[in-house]
Amino acid sequence: MGAITAVRATVVVAVVLAGCSESSPPASRSLHSVLGADDGQQRGFAVADRAVDFAFPQDHGTHSAYRSEWWYLTAVVAADPGREFGVQFTLFRQGIEPQPDVDVDADADGAAAWRTGQVYMGHLAVADVAHRRHLDDERFSRGHAALAGVDAEPFRAHIDGWSLSSTTADFWPLRLEAATPAFRVDLTLTGTRPFVAQGDNGLSRKGPRNASHYYSAPRIEAAGQVAIGGETHAVTGNAWLDREWSTSVLAAEYAGWDWFALHLDDGRDLMLYRLRRVDGRIDEYNAGTLSFADAPPRKLGAGDFTLTAKEHWRGWPVAWSLGLGDNERFVVRAAFEDQVMDTSVRYWEGVAYLEDEDGRRVGRGYMELTGY
Repeated sequence: MGAITAVRATVVVAVVLAGCSESSPPASRSLHSVLGADDGQQRGFAVADRAVDFAFPQDHGTHSAYRSEWWYLTAVVAADPGREFGVQFTLFRQGIEPQPDVDVDADADGAAAWRTGQVYMGHLAVADVAHRRHLDDERFSRGHAALAGVDAEPFRAHIDGWSLSSTTADFWPLRLEAATPAFRVDLTLTGTRPFVAQGDNGLSRKGPRNASHYYSAPRIEAAGQVAIGGETHAVTGNAWLDREWSTSVLAAEYAGWDWFALHLDDGRDLMLYRLRRVDGRIDEYNAGTLSFADAPPRKLGAGDFTLTAKEHWRGWPVAWSLGLGDNERFVVRAAFEDQVMDTSVRYWEGVAYLEDEDGRRVGRGYMELTGY
């Protein structure tokens, strides 16, 4: 999900508006049905309107002065002799009312422990590329140290038995442990490059009036197990971690967005998002970042890349022509078509491959599509 403000914020807003609880998740709806409206719940929350210097480990934790926040992990991993899987874990936090920017999930006693004023939602999915199957699950909880929340140090993001947490006093390595009746993932994750501040020193604009604070860990070594269909596979590969917090909503002139996070085989990492305007024009706030193993990241503006849908499946654009700068041309193609998240808010999120002009695979990662 990419990884822009609207998808995370809107998903959680939909949960709150639907009056969900742990036992009664809301009915599935399209993201478009809740996009772009100021629902009156923004008043009093902090707004991302200027760049700030990220501070770690504090910024790995919650930012309760803002309405919406998310911790988003994707991985493409393979088992011998090359069977490939995609893994997605996302934890969303939604503030019910403005609060000071403190650790709202810290342990407390008695009734005080339930007064965090936070709602959490977790999404978990596995894509089995060889068998062209995509399985997902969803959990909801109010904020409580025993149920759902995030600690900055040592880092732990958890909901109802699913957890992404540091294994030592340092942030890395992380361990993702999550299981459903249909599948299970257990991955150890080690960051190999510095965090990347997206946008303008971490201020990522999503239109003239909306923005988020956004940073990424773009290339992470992943190793562990994926269990699906009664089989357990030892896997290795690469992962991507996104962090964002905001109070913005997607403005009415946008129908949705398309987001990509790709690991290139030549060592580069590419994040792009395209805001899809209702009037069909290319939006000036389309943006991205090209990261390198041995050089500072390069920011990409709307004029630095082109994205054109070239193949569709049931209305979802599952293959794209990508132009990067003046010289590079690629195709971004879904590993298989049906990677739709059939959760409380419906969107497409799954494994995608990067191909060169000759059709050779030169990268892989995740693609997110909303508003279709």
